[in-house]
Amino acid sequence: MKHNFNAGPSILPKEVFEEASRAILDFKGTGLSILEIGHRTPLFEDVLNEAVALVKELMHLDAQKEVVFLQGGASTQFFQIPMNFLTKEKKAAYLDCGVWGTKAIKEAKQFGQVEVVASSKDKNYSYIPKVYAIPEDAAYFHYTTNNTIEGTQMHAIPQVSVPLVADMSSDILSCEMDFNRFSFIYAGAQKNIGAAGVNLVVIDKSFAETGNLSLPSMMDYRQHITNGSMLNTPPVFAIYVCLLTLRWLKKQGGIAAIEKYNKQKSDLLYSTLEQLPLFHLPVPKEDRSHMNAVFTMHDPILESLFSAKCKEEGMVGVKGHRSVGGFRVSMYNALSLDSVVAFTQLATEFSNQHAS
Repeated sequence: MKHNFNAGPSILPKEVFEEASRAILDFKGTGLSILEIGHRTPLFEDVLNEAVALVKELMHLDAQKEVVFLQGGASTQFFQIPMNFLTKEKKAAYLDCGVWGTKAIKEAKQFGQVEVVASSKDKNYSYIPKVYAIPEDAAYFHYTTNNTIEGTQMHAIPQVSVPLVADMSSDILSCEMDFNRFSFIYAGAQKNIGAAGVNLVVIDKSFAETGNLSLPSMMDYRQHITNGSMLNTPPVFAIYVCLLTLRWLKKQGGIAAIEKYNKQKSDLLYSTLEQLPLFHLPVPKEDRSHMNAVFTMHDPILESLFSAKCKEEGMVGVKGHRSVGGFRVSMYNALSLDSVVAFTQLATEFSNQHAS
């Protein structure tokens, strides 16, 4: 049996794979594959409309919020957001808590002034800064809600008086929050929403209207809103997989239910590792991610042995990101508690065997 702890593209529900595979051969009894249906036909329009409706329902979005599916992944949003909302006359505020925030800052600086209000670089991004001031004249404040590489997560929405922009790629739909407080949310699909190849954007209508008027059509959010995610040919199959995953999430009881399940998984993993002397958890408790747990071992020699044992036992994707090393266990929505139990049992047995 395989236990998929990959950080992304990552595990999806088995029933989503099964339904998607049937649709590749025959979509809804049409004799056509989902890969070949016309994107402007009622067949796909129903898929897109239901996916948008489910996002609004699950996130409890108000009427002021628009939902669009875009190509390019979250990294495209690093430059598309400042391209729309930042000019040479304005500045934007950013929180620097890891690799993805750093990349977003780099892209934003091409379009205007960027003020980094706080950074955790001084301790290798192992914590979330708590005290910082956001300029009241900022065009927006941008932060990453969950840092997949560093294993940190923001567990509260910052109190701000400017438009709030969040990269939620790795924890969207995993925990309850007031999504309506955000002017702009974006998330690559390949963690909790669906397959790689599509990006979910939730944008406040009034915020969208403040965008730069001199933009290529494909970069203008207003154009995507007006055209209902079909300004060009959308990634049909990726959106369909999103729809199936959103249906699955609703069937589980929605975000509130999955949050409880996710906490069960992360509580079990962290409490187990805390009790095992071979392992080191670099992130303080209050900042630990419920999605991506990172840890190292005090003895580097044992790391290679533990990696080999994980591979032998079907534990996939536990190697830490190449930039930080160590280990990473990703626990996205579709990961079962049974997989976390299996990993903690393996870690405990290994620790008992090698403890001095």
